[in-house]
Amino acid sequence: MSFITPLNALVGGFFLLSAFGLVATRQMQGCLRFFIIQSLLLAASALLLSFFYGSPHLWIVGLLNLLTKPLLIPWLLRRTVREEVYPRREISQVLNIPASLLIALALAIVAYFLARPLLAAVEGSVAETNLPIGLAGLLLGIYTLAVRREALPQLIGLLAMENGAFFVGIAIAPELPLIAELVTAFDVLILAFVVGVLTRTIHEHIGTTEVGALAALKEDSAP
Repeated sequence: MSFITPLNALVGGFFLLSAFGLVATRQMQGCLRFFIIQSLLLAASALLLSFFYGSPHLWIVGLLNLLTKPLLIPWLLRRTVREEVYPRREISQVLNIPASLLIALALAIVAYFLARPLLAAVEGSVAETNLPIGLAGLLLGIYTLAVRREALPQLIGLLAMENGAFFVGIAIAPELPLIAELVTAFDVLILAFVVGVLTRTIHEHIGTTEVGALAALKEDSAP
């Protein structure tokens, strides 16, 4: 089983790269693809750690994530969000891509230093990999949520935050009750459905998916 630790570290490296990809991409489709890749890597880490810890529970959790995030959520968004939203070339955001990447790099470094004191409270070589990378994924998800102005990229930033938190959790709490993961998966699906319907409504009424444009959906004032 000694091969699992370096293999999990490789998966973690690609997980972090996918988080940077979410920050750097300019397209709706690119955002969704990077989220799918990140979710696949998260499921891969969970399955690897299920063998590392000898935990069938963690194997079920990894399989559940594999079904919900890379498969069900993209399918749900495709069903609820109008098709013409995805081919747009540019995503409206507060900062440009070079500045965002510099900030993302700084956040990843901050995550590493935040993880150092926490590592003293946990044991295991996999925690040394998953804890800083998961925290970095969490911070980059928060940043993506903060700088994007449109509903779908904001939703993906929120889901990326959950991916980062889960990437940490599978290493430091591998025996987390399965019911907790089932509840989380159900909540994530409901969130994706609600935001998808909201995005469709905004686009149908005012031709954009910017959350700030919600004010245009209010009823006309009475004469």
